Amino acid sequence: MRAISRRIAGLLFVMGCVSCIPIWERVTGSDLSEIRARGTLQVVTAYSANSYFIYRGQPMGFEYELLKRLADDIGVQLEIIVTTDMDNITYMLNSGRGDLVAANIAVTKQRSEEVRFTEYLMLTRQVLVQRSPGYVPAALAEDLERSQSVHFVRDPIELIGERVHVRRGSVFYQRLHNLEEEVGGEIKIATVPGDVVTEELIRMVNSGEIDYTVADEPTALINRAYYTGLDVSVPISFSQRIAWITHRNAPEFLEFVNDWIRRIRQDGTLATIHRRYYEDPRGFVQRVESEYYSATGSRLSTYDEHIKTAAGEIDWDWLLLASLMYQESRFNPNARSWAGATGLMQLMPATGRSMGATNLNDPVQNIRAGSRYLAQLEENWAAIEPREERLKFVLASYNAGPGHVADARLLAEHFGKNPNIWDGNVADYMLRLSNPEYYNDYGVQYGYCRGEEPFNYVREILERYEQYRELIREEGEESGQV
Repeated sequence: MRAISRRIAGLLFVMGCVSCIPIWERVTGSDLSEIRARGTLQVVTAYSANSYFIYRGQPMGFEYELLKRLADDIGVQLEIIVTTDMDNITYMLNSGRGDLVAANIAVTKQRSEEVRFTEYLMLTRQVLVQRSPGYVPAALAEDLERSQSVHFVRDPIELIGERVHVRRGSVFYQRLHNLEEEVGGEIKIATVPGDVVTEELIRMVNSGEIDYTVADEPTALINRAYYTGLDVSVPISFSQRIAWITHRNAPEFLEFVNDWIRRIRQDGTLATIHRRYYEDPRGFVQRVESEYYSATGSRLSTYDEHIKTAAGEIDWDWLLLASLMYQESRFNPNARSWAGATGLMQLMPATGRSMGATNLNDPVQNIRAGSRYLAQLEENWAAIEPREERLKFVLASYNAGPGHVADARLLAEHFGKNPNIWDGNVADYMLRLSNPEYYNDYGVQYGYCRGEEPFNYVREILERYEQYRELIREEGEESGQV
């Protein structure tokens, strides 16, 4: 049903056109009183690191957090409607599917003539996304000629003659055309379909599939934290406003939203949420180093005895549990992620409570709750044998949530791979969950996922686990204990 709804929505806004707006809005627009009477605020958005995504089973996103607060202040429930075609997202309002569009949309003169923008949420600018000097992705490692031919751009004028990939209907496409006029030369603008999101183009730059794209600065910075070989330092536009879109015939709702945005800007709420997502982008991706930590003697951390106890309760090798814990927190009991994951095992508050923890800052409670959650995940994948294979699915689920792992298994099976084998099978389709061609089709239920995170998470934990085993074995041999 969900997939059918998405397809219907796609047909509706393919039909959309500027001349249709006044007719449709008179029929379908809902003002504030109607929204309250309905009991839901219906918001059209898209999966992205800025707007809306699922993290460990919980909805997240800069705009999502704001929308949740807005719905609470109106006194209604928030209903998220995910669309897949960014080229036509502004017209989905006119299909009767939403009260508001919130999808990291920049205010432009052309758009302002077609729709009603709210007060701005933040200021941004467009930046060029390219590979840093000296960074050669694996795809280009054997193609030295092409690798050396890629020019590192230090000024927008150097884009003359270069090929830049963007969506045709995006503000980036418009900006590149304007830039051609400003620099007095042709930029080879290569367009991609509307369902190819900016983050996918950034990934393609990092992998060497394309050489340049354009992104808004917040999106670029978030992705630069993950793809460390990228450069996003060259601006190609002045500041732009990011705002939401409402119906033209909903003046009371627009006035309420504008007053609300001004209020949260004044009381600091807007700045607080902005900092969480954009001013610490490395926290966003939760990347950790793969080197193992070794204290003195044969101890890995000050929590080894607690780790051993918890691992024994779920029949895990304590070194594997320790490797996961290091990946999550580097054995820091006070670690707290941008999303609110807390403590040694980086548990979300709701997960911790469901596993019996009343204080996630207590290392013992945190370890016990985390191990119980791992046991629950393992029970979820009990049909996968042998156990060594099953544990890879457990690790991936701990990082990305079992829903995204289930989606990757579904894709693997659809394309003729074994859904019960991780490496070379499900793991490959985990990577594809950041591609809208996959996460918007084939019955996928949980949408966008930066698949490289769980992919690397599993690999790094298992590699460190082997390092831990070697470390403990060697130290045991030296002391005569093995």
